[in-house]
Amino acid sequence: MSSPPKDHEAAAPPNAEVSALLPDGKDRALKTRVFIGSAVIILLIAGWAIISPSGAGAAIGTVVGWISQGFGWYYFLAATLFLVFVVYVALSRYGKIKLGPQHSTPDYGMFAWASMFFAAGIGVDLIFFSVAGPVTHYLTPPEGTPETIEAARQGVVWTLFHYGITGWAMYALMGMALAYFSFRHRLPLAVRSALYPLIGKRIHGAAGDAVDGAAMLGTIFGVAVSLGIGVVQLNYGLRLIFDLPENVAVQIALIAIAVGIATFSAVSGVDKGIRLISMLNVVLAIALMVYVSIYESPVRVLNSLVMNIGDYVSRFPSMTMNTFAFDPPVDWLNDWTLFFWAWWIAWAPFVGVFLARISRGRTIRQFIAATLIIPLLFTLAFLSVFGNAALRVIRDGNEEFGELAASAPEQGFFALLAEYPGLTFSAGLTVVVGLFLYVTSADSAALVMSNLSSHLRTPLTDGAPWLRIFWATATGLLTLGMLLAGGVDALTSATIVMGLPFSFVMFVIMWGLYRALKREGIREDAMISSLPASLSERVGIEPRGVHRSWRQRLARVVSYPDPDDARRFVADVARPALDDVCEELCDRGVPATVTEAPADDAGIDYVELSVPVDGEDDFVYRLWPRVAPTPTYALHRVSGADTYVRFEVFLTEGGQGYDVLGYGKEQLIGDVLDQYERHLEYLRLRTNDR
Repeated sequence: MSSPPKDHEAAAPPNAEVSALLPDGKDRALKTRVFIGSAVIILLIAGWAIISPSGAGAAIGTVVGWISQGFGWYYFLAATLFLVFVVYVALSRYGKIKLGPQHSTPDYGMFAWASMFFAAGIGVDLIFFSVAGPVTHYLTPPEGTPETIEAARQGVVWTLFHYGITGWAMYALMGMALAYFSFRHRLPLAVRSALYPLIGKRIHGAAGDAVDGAAMLGTIFGVAVSLGIGVVQLNYGLRLIFDLPENVAVQIALIAIAVGIATFSAVSGVDKGIRLISMLNVVLAIALMVYVSIYESPVRVLNSLVMNIGDYVSRFPSMTMNTFAFDPPVDWLNDWTLFFWAWWIAWAPFVGVFLARISRGRTIRQFIAATLIIPLLFTLAFLSVFGNAALRVIRDGNEEFGELAASAPEQGFFALLAEYPGLTFSAGLTVVVGLFLYVTSADSAALVMSNLSSHLRTPLTDGAPWLRIFWATATGLLTLGMLLAGGVDALTSATIVMGLPFSFVMFVIMWGLYRALKREGIREDAMISSLPASLSERVGIEPRGVHRSWRQRLARVVSYPDPDDARRFVADVARPALDDVCEELCDRGVPATVTEAPADDAGIDYVELSVPVDGEDDFVYRLWPRVAPTPTYALHRVSGADTYVRFEVFLTEGGQGYDVLGYGKEQLIGDVLDQYERHLEYLRLRTNDR
């Protein structure tokens, strides 16, 4: 047999419904309706903005005004509910559930994982707003007197609030839902899968295509905002360093360069391009923070950081649902809170898919904690360092700097760097960090959009390279169109428009995930209530009616079967056992079928017993072969083989993580009946719960 596959490659059988949509021997195929529908809409809007920028800008502005007046309160409420739900799931009994089979382990180390979290969820806008946000809130706060100490404290805290856990909770909601359904229930790694508890197999039809299409539109507009901001800021940075002009021609060149780099990174895949660029970017961003902190005075930086943390924690509850109902600062709300919540929502589909893609093997609690805490710690430090430094410059008497940072945010960050020695170095480092943040957002989005517009055989399969190139290019065209239609303001307005419809989808996803987790809890209750029958040999208890000597049990424990042993097990034990159970069920009027077919790349058949249940979850008992490395401590027990074969049990809800190769026929029948009894108990409890 060939070398063993990685853990994630053999963790679960492929999804049958998705495999049926793929050509024979192919791992991916185009979702025609999703691709054509979203591509046509995006290209039409981009073309409209390029051909008639004034008309596009006016139309978008009109829609934004209607949304802010009628749905401003809704954005506040929705963002709060998303956060409350995510925290509830993390602290509940469901937090211990793995995003994958029980035996799965994480695919990435902590630093690489955390780096990709940050790089995917934060774009070059962090540099853009780290100075512009605190300065604007200080000079024109939403409430209170401008240019006071209280306004300075508000300035940083409002910026932290807009980049804080509320937004990351939206990513956590999408990410855990998609990872849960994909890696635990073998559904596609797509937004549609989160609706499975509500509409069942119809997710593979028009309804699923509509949801994925909406996610595509939100994604590309959300990413276009970040890229547009990045282009404007990088253009100014290059003018500062190389005296290049600030105009559309340079911005088009920057878009082309960034799209080219993003395309190369996306085509390289997660393990190569995206992971390496993400890790390098975090290191460079930290270096930039340290550089400014040294010249700004480390003691002052730490004092400000501690104060900002205290302010953020103490003021967060009142800020969360502060709609300023008595005297609403409409322009401020549109430019800041409403825009940011819509922006987070627009980014949620693609960041959620990407975070799910890299988080297999983590528990839900680990995933939520990492999503809410790791990026927050970095952004809190980054915003505190640069935001307080900018406020210090203004309060020291440099009013021109404040006016510049508020009116031309792309210049504010570089104007702050000019206050310290070595501007060429620090500005150059900022351009590199900004470009990398720009690229990591674009390449992650291109990869995710290619996946959302493809049928993929497994959740860890990626869309075709040409599709990643197409979406990276389409993102660049949309960014250019929106810049021509009104610059950054047009991009932010378009995001508010596109974020609204997908926010409704997020509530449906939240409801679907809750129902699925509730079912998982009922399954656990069913297992506990039928414990004596279902523990089986996994904890040393023989199935009912099976008696073996301790020597027989020990022989099985220390054996590491080869492929020939596995094939004999299928022929002599597994197939006869499942056939006997199937025949007995049919004789008692219970329809059942047994399937035997080759498992992917293993050269060994899998065997499955299926018992349909009208109106309920079917019972499936599948024995799936998995090639695993032989433990080093057991190498002396096998003759030269560095792998062995396990036959793991997969039920309707996914892999159970235990091996039955070596069971006798009666023993295997006992395990099947234990699991069937547990399934019926689960159905009973679920019926009583309705």
